[in-house]
Amino acid sequence: MEYITSSAEETVECGYSFGKNLPSGAIVCFFGDLAAGKTTFIKGLVGAVTGCAEESVNSPTFTYMNIYEGDGCLIYHFDLYRLGGSEEFISKGFDEQLFSGDICCLEWSERIVDILEDYIMVEITHSGEGKRKIEIRF
Repeated sequence: MEYITSSAEETVECGYSFGKNLPSGAIVCFFGDLAAGKTTFIKGLVGAVTGCAEESVNSPTFTYMNIYEGDGCLIYHFDLYRLGGSEEFISKGFDEQLFSGDICCLEWSERIVDILEDYIMVEITHSGEGKRKIEIRF
């Protein structure tokens, strides 16, 4: 699936539409450059799944993980930009959340792709002035 968005609002809407049909236990891996729109997409996804307000969703760049809760479900939102690799991920105990059966969103997931088996890939790239191309592969 491929989408082109022209604004942050459209990227949030795309994430919301995607999140409405996301099964529990899904692991969603995000790929893209800095400021590509990964967190913006996740704002919509989290809103669709948990009902959390868009402004309450932010990148856990310095804490590695944020947790969002709503309607009996949890979303673990990881930002692995500063992570050294899968060994460090496991040593921090994050594999417990990753394989908990709750939804996991992983920014910079290429850092731990070697321990992942079944995941949804979302790649977001700049596509001209203010536009983003969002590719989703199951």
